[in-house]
Amino acid sequence: MRWSDLTGVVLGAGKSSRFGTPKQLLPFEDTTLLGQAVRNANASSLDRVVVVLGRASGELRASVDFGRAEVVENTAYGTGCATSLLAGLDAAGEDCEAIALLLGDQPGVRAEFIDHVVATWRRERPWAAVSSYLGGLGHPFIFAREAFGELRGLHGDKAVWKLIEAYPERVSRVEIEAELPPDVDTPEDYGLALAHWRSSA
Repeated sequence: MRWSDLTGVVLGAGKSSRFGTPKQLLPFEDTTLLGQAVRNANASSLDRVVVVLGRASGELRASVDFGRAEVVENTAYGTGCATSLLAGLDAAGEDCEAIALLLGDQPGVRAEFIDHVVATWRRERPWAAVSSYLGGLGHPFIFAREAFGELRGLHGDKAVWKLIEAYPERVSRVEIEAELPPDVDTPEDYGLALAHWRSSA
């Protein structure tokens, strides 16, 4: 069987309502918050990488090295994360075997974590796989093509989590022996994400 279309979708279109300024542009090591998330995805074994932008798209295009990733726009980003997921699905295309969802504000999801979940999904091919860190469930989430219909029916924010909770028997948990990487919603989260990255280097 050909494993040529496992596409990573980095959701980087958030409106940063709780943070204020576009958090995707925050400095993170030698890049930005979004830049590190994209770098991790690009360094992984994902076949393709799609990055969905919304707020501050022009500034992000000028400041982030997207490398091999394809960049797409979500002009409806203000209505919830599900619209970015739809934009990512459209970019992944009908021949995509599965998508791996990653957050543009979660730079601590390292390439080796992505690779571990990808390898497990390729071996077992569940309807969905989620990462199970020492501190709880997190990204990447991988959804097989059979789940795309349900994904396209989602609306608003946190909708993917609700889908996972609705079908626990169809979701495989992939253990990762590391602390759950923080995602950044507040200035305090930003400090935690920097500290987490440096302590786990």
